[in-house]
Amino acid sequence: MNTLKPIPIPAFADNYIWLAANEHGAMCVDPGDAVPVMAWLDEHRLPLQQIWLTHHHNDHIGGVADLKAAYPEVRVYGAANEIAEVTDPVAEGSRLAFGGHTAEVWAVPGHTAGHLAYLWHLPQGLQVFCGDTLFSAGCGRVFTGTPQQLFASLGRLAALPDDSLFYPAHEYTAANLRFAAHIDPDNADVIRAQADTHIPTLPVSLQHEKAVNPFLRTALPQVQARVAELASGGLAGEVEVFRAMRELKNHF
Repeated sequence: MNTLKPIPIPAFADNYIWLAANEHGAMCVDPGDAVPVMAWLDEHRLPLQQIWLTHHHNDHIGGVADLKAAYPEVRVYGAANEIAEVTDPVAEGSRLAFGGHTAEVWAVPGHTAGHLAYLWHLPQGLQVFCGDTLFSAGCGRVFTGTPQQLFASLGRLAALPDDSLFYPAHEYTAANLRFAAHIDPDNADVIRAQADTHIPTLPVSLQHEKAVNPFLRTALPQVQARVAELASGGLAGEVEVFRAMRELKNHF
């Protein structure tokens, strides 16, 4: 095996653990459950060399302890102040490498205060492991971060090249598209995306997300007007539109 294309390992009801490998070993992102990761590694007779963690929620880190026990040499990257299992703390500006290619670490707070993203530079283009910050046609809830932080983090990700591929940690696309159609009912790209029922829906390009994701479209007059209508009040600026839309999604 000598391909670094990330593949999804399903876990729980709707999680994806992203895994990539070459002939020497494998890395995975956010292993909430060790069992499916170990099954894949056993089948392919490869060791686990690295784990990249985006944030501290248990459905993203719950399998780390068992994986460390099974693969004592594994390096675990993440925010040490939030995740006890981390062996190699990383933060904004850190760099790490797997398979001969470098990944940048970005701080993307909002879903949680210490949320990280990993921007892996492969020959075929940029691969972005975004955890629960960006979902296809949606974004994460706000827990220990703030709406302002999440808005800024999404704006930063949206400034990447349009052909960047995003690897969210959940298969929420169908439900998110229903909400997108509620917010932006005349969006032909949303209608087309709803007709595409293949699973997994991920990874997804940034170009596609800019066309269908209402949380990346808060500058558009039709989105602002619709959110103001649904929120029953005037909204001053994009951050307020974003905050109100996130609250609408919470109850959709």
